[in-house]
Formats: sequence, C-alpha cells, structure tokens
Amino acid sequence: MNIFAEFSTRVKAALLDLDLATNEGGVPDLSRVTVETPRDPAHGDLATNAAMVLSKQVAMKPRDLAEKLVEKLQADPDITEAAIAGPGFINLRVAHSVWEKVMGAVMSGRADFGRSQLGAGKKVNVEYVSANPTGPMHVGHTRGAVVGDALANLLDFAGYKVTREYYINDAGSQIDTLARSAFLRYREALGEDIGAIPAGLYPGDYLKPVGEALAKEHGESLGKMPEGDWLPIVKDFSVAAMLDLIRSDLATLNVHHEVFFSERTLHAQEGNATSRIDEMLDALRERDLVYQGTLPPPKGQLPDDWEDREQTLFRASDYGDDTDRALKKSDGSYTYFAADVAYFRDKFIRGFNEMIYVLGADHGGYAKRLQAVGQAISDGKAEVIVRFCQMVKLFKGGEPFKMSKRSGDFITLRDAVDEVGRDPIRFMMLYRKNDAPLDFDFEKVTEQSKDNPVFYVQYGHARCCSVLRQAADELPDSDITDTALASADFGLLTDEGELELIAKMAQWPRIVDSAAETHEPHRVAFYLYDLASSLHAHWNRGKEMPQLRFINTDNTRLTLARLALVRAISLVLASGLAILGVDAPEEMR
Repeated sequence: MNIFAEFSTRVKAALLDLDLATNEGGVPDLSRVTVETPRDPAHGDLATNAAMVLSKQVAMKPRDLAEKLVEKLQADPDITEAAIAGPGFINLRVAHSVWEKVMGAVMSGRADFGRSQLGAGKKVNVEYVSANPTGPMHVGHTRGAVVGDALANLLDFAGYKVTREYYINDAGSQIDTLARSAFLRYREALGEDIGAIPAGLYPGDYLKPVGEALAKEHGESLGKMPEGDWLPIVKDFSVAAMLDLIRSDLATLNVHHEVFFSERTLHAQEGNATSRIDEMLDALRERDLVYQGTLPPPKGQLPDDWEDREQTLFRASDYGDDTDRALKKSDGSYTYFAADVAYFRDKFIRGFNEMIYVLGADHGGYAKRLQAVGQAISDGKAEVIVRFCQMVKLFKGGEPFKMSKRSGDFITLRDAVDEVGRDPIRFMMLYRKNDAPLDFDFEKVTEQSKDNPVFYVQYGHARCCSVLRQAADELPDSDITDTALASADFGLLTDEGELELIAKMAQWPRIVDSAAETHEPHRVAFYLYDLASSLHAHWNRGKEMPQLRFINTDNTRLTLARLALVRAISLVLASGLAILGVDAPEEMR
C-alpha cells in the first residue's frame, strides 16, 4: 500500500471532477501533481501541490483553484481535514482508518511491504567495481562496490530485472605487467634469488601464492621457454588467480556479480571471424557514425594516446559529447575507447535498454562520452546512467588514519573489513550521497551511540526483537505469531508516538520508488535512521510514561496491537537493511 500514490490518484480524480480546461480548451496536464509529506508534520499528514502547478494552465489564481479542490477533497471519507497553506498548497489530514490499513499492509506484506512494480520487469544492467585484475581490491574500490551493489538490490526490490556486471580490463599492457610480475614470483618459488622487485612490476606479496601455484603446476618448464611462449600461459593463469582473489575480497563485503565480462573477448578473433570490435566499427560505418580525421589537442596535459594524425573517429559530438572520439589509431590499433563502445553494443544486443555505470570520481569525463555512445548505438532507445563515487578519507578518532599495508603499496578492502566489519562499512558508505566526499572514521563506526547510524538502526531492529521475546515470556498464553498479530485491533493505536511510527512506515513504499527512480540508495539509509530514531524516541517516552509501554499484561488487546506495531517496524527495518546489504541482528552485545 503506497498511500502517496493512492491519494495522488484521489486528488487527480477530484481535479477531473472540477471539469477544468486549459486556455485552449483541453484537459489539463496532471503529470506534475504530487502528494507528499509536509515539511512540518504539524501541518498535516499529506500535502499536494496541485493548485500551484495547474494554476497557469487553467488561468486561475492558485488559492482560488485550491478552494475548489479543497471542497471536493473534504467529501472523501478518508480525509478528515483539507486546509490551504501559503499561496495555494493544500495540507491533508487522513482518518485513523488509513493508518489501520497501513498496519494491515505491513503485516500482510511482511518482507515484501514496499516492494514495487515500478520497474515492471524491465532489464537493467548495473556495472560496478570493474577494477583491473592485477591484485586484491583496495580500499578505494569499496565505495563504488557498495553503492553499485545497493543500487542493484534497490532496483530489484523496485521491480526491475537486474544484472550485476563486472567488466574485466584484461586486454591492456597492465596484464602483461601482471604476468611478468607473477613470472618473477614463479622463479622465486623455484628457489631463485630474485632480489629487489624491478621498477614497473607489481611488488605485492599477494603474487607469491601465484608463483608457487605456477611452480607446482609447471615445474621448471616455463623457465625454459622464450617469453613469447610463457607469457600467454602465465597471463591466463594470473588473471584467473586475481579474479578468484577479487571475488573473495568482494564476498567479504557481501558483493556478488552475476556476470564477469572479459574485455579480451571483444578483441578475440577465432578462425576467420572478425572481432566484436570490428563488428562494432562496421555497424557504425553503415550508419555514417565514424569518419577519418584528426582531432585538435586537448587542453592541459596531453594524454598518452593522443595523435596529431588521421584516425578513425566516432561522431560523439553529434550526441552531446564535448568532442569526437578516436576508435582506431593511425597505426591501425584500437583505442581503449573502442572496447568501451563494443562493450556497450554487446550489452544492447543482450537486451539491455537501461545501463548504469558506477564509476570513481577520477572518471568524471566519461559520462558524456558513454551517454553519446548509448544514444548512437541504440538510436536513442537505450538510457545510460552514470553515477560517480567520490573518494573516501580514512580517520580514526578524528585523526587521519593510515592502516598497515599488507599488499605492497596500498591498503586492501579486506584490511578495512577486518578492522571494523562488513556492516559498518556498507552502511556508512551509503550514509552520504555517492557524489559527496566521505570521511570514514574507524573509531566512530564502532561506537554504540546515536551518533553511529549503523549501530542506531541495527539496535532499533534488535530492540524490536527483544520486545517480542519479552512478550513471549510474559504472555505465554497469547499467540504473537505474525498471523495472529495481523488480526490485532489497530484502532487501539492512538498515541501520537504510535501514529508517528505508522506514518513513517507508510513512507517506505514511496522511499523505495523515489530512490529507485533517482538511483540514490543513500535515501534508504537516511530513511532507516529516521525510522529508528522515532522508535527509540517512543521507547524513551514509555520509560517515563508506563501506560505507553509496548507490553501491558493487564490489557492484552492493546498489547497485541502494540506488538504488531513493533513487528511491523522490525519488518521495514529488515527490508531496508537487506537492500543496503547490512544484517538485521536480533540481539546486540
């Protein structure tokens, strides 16, 4: 039950009953009419902007239109009050029966309350992390991994058919470097003194097990081969080992991808077949989307792949990009961007019309070019959404914190998880908007206080579970299963704190839809903190006023209604935490 959608429908029906007409005599466009929560709850339960957004269309003053609409809305039995505020906003108060219906919807829907059909089964591809497979995940990858994973969970909950995808950059020169670094460790595993790791190779100890595994599988045979023979063997072996390591690292954060897509498959030519990059270029040529030409030098420092020579260029500027983009260099080799275009085309061929990229802040220039690719390849049929994650600064007790480096010259994702656990990292990475800088304090996220959002929300769920366990002990003859609580008399929930909690839960379906529409999973984290805050505040009122406590052994009917409220809150908190990929503990020690 989404009361905002339901009352939006009622407001629009009331508007249609007014027989309003535009200056041209047509039916007004009601698409901008909304129903939402008032900024100040004291003003009402719901508010609508209908009169404000329609006044120009129908040539009426907002307040005059609002007065006509209020008269219609007051006839609705579920609306107890409709009042005009300011220049023409309308605040509504709803009947208690509406809150009873919300309680019924939560208790009957349980974990599915708030689940939406917004996506209507539409396929959406979410690509996130996609770090080079040259070593373990480092702490810098953490935010993008969490944001991408939570966004995928959110879209799934909102009715989309989601594919979580990781793009393996396994076709560049860095993979040759990885193979040579692993070969050095292979020689070391055979007993050779390799000395200091040469500059340009990867120095991390994480490659020692790779070298040992190579020695175990191949013995001394690789060392007797010329580089041209051992390099592809070691390359395949090393990439596979790094992907196993990456999957394991991501699993510590509860991040799992359905698809790992290899860039090398875009370059591959089997037999006389052309590569997928060649196929992409042929398809673009047929539509005159590429041409031979030169590009002016970019401002600032020249990138390594810039050439003042004729190249094969994609008409990116025709689709909103700042400049056209090189796909093929003058020597006939492909640019990195060519693989990006072929990869997008592959996704589109696989049936995705909505593709989301979660990228680091250092990829800020990619949004326009990816969107240009999407427009051109799909002929406007596909939508490309890019979300950037700003850097995370590490602190401990308010001071900059440098953790011990176990893997060469960087801090691993696993280091961070070992330091504070998965849940604090996931929740706090989502407790800021993805494109806002984030200060992560290892000490603060383990505090058991209101100032630690993840503790406060998880404690809210644990507190609900504690109340239900206590009720089972104190009311052994009462049925407090979900089925029984769903039949409780919700009309007995009349205290302002109880009604505030129900109203907060009523917002959950709207939060899901709005967060999914804007691709902003942080909205879920904010909402959960607000709901938990209301729960804890009401609990504290019960300490001062015993008549408000959830369990009253002298009034079983009221107690069952309040236990249903507690159970409903726990269900919503658990659903939201599941979207964020965070546990909902039943006890906290």
